[in-house]
Amino acid sequence: MRILITGGTGLIGSNLIPKLKPNDITVVTRNVSQAELVLGHKITLISSLDDFDNLDGFHVIINLAGEPIISKRWTDDQKKRIEQSRWELTEKLVALIKASNQPPALLISGSAIGYYGHQGDNIIDETFDSPHDEFSHQLCERWEFLAKQAESAHTRVCIVRTGVVLTRRGGALVKMLPPFKFGLGGPMGSGQQYMSWIHLEDMLDGLIYLIEHTQCKGIYNFTAPNPVTNEQFSKTLGAVLHRPAFLPMPSFALRLIMGEAADLLLNGQRVIPKRLQEDGYQFHYPELEHALECLRL
Repeated sequence: MRILITGGTGLIGSNLIPKLKPNDITVVTRNVSQAELVLGHKITLISSLDDFDNLDGFHVIINLAGEPIISKRWTDDQKKRIEQSRWELTEKLVALIKASNQPPALLISGSAIGYYGHQGDNIIDETFDSPHDEFSHQLCERWEFLAKQAESAHTRVCIVRTGVVLTRRGGALVKMLPPFKFGLGGPMGSGQQYMSWIHLEDMLDGLIYLIEHTQCKGIYNFTAPNPVTNEQFSKTLGAVLHRPAFLPMPSFALRLIMGEAADLLLNGQRVIPKRLQEDGYQFHYPELEHALECLRL
């Protein structure tokens, strides 16, 4: 297959590419030289979609690009960067798919469980239709709407709403580890907010499952079947590391540090991957303790 990937140097993309070889892979990246260091030389790297008039010849498009959502405070300018980095590229991809005489058979487009907004302890699957109207929902709603425009009799579209990806190769867990390893970890805020997580290997194999199973289309929650509260997550991580985990991070401190972006940590969603399981995917790591133990932190 010929596969086009945006966001190929990110956490998910850079780990997915080795699993997709020996397919013919093209990666769209803003920094070709840096991407060569991360991904190697055996894939095609391009700096822009502007050289394409269509996407004839590509079989699968995987759209993972986007400004990191939690790396900086959400100023008005930063919100615009977060939005446009997702929306503009998705619009371009869809336009190229529509301009194709032989369009790709599949578009997988990223999203996040932030689509649902904060939801307390409601159990949420893909049929849930009462999202809380906040920035993360508005961001994902528009992103998903744009991607869905590529759907046709020739192109199926899978929207992937991703939770917290657990890996020691990067992402949220790596940022959390230092205080926990020093015995200074603990719950954030009340600790009662749910964390919907997924092991990196399930994230990657789930994406490959969508590619290989042509009946799959529509919205998919990419989270493990057993979400936990932040307090449960902290206790489990502490136990796996053989460290205490009882020092809370007060809500006001997180808000001082992160501003509005702290909402992503202080408000959660209890999300389950109903459709992925119904379509036959078997999780390698359905339970948090096993997932963390196997990471060998």
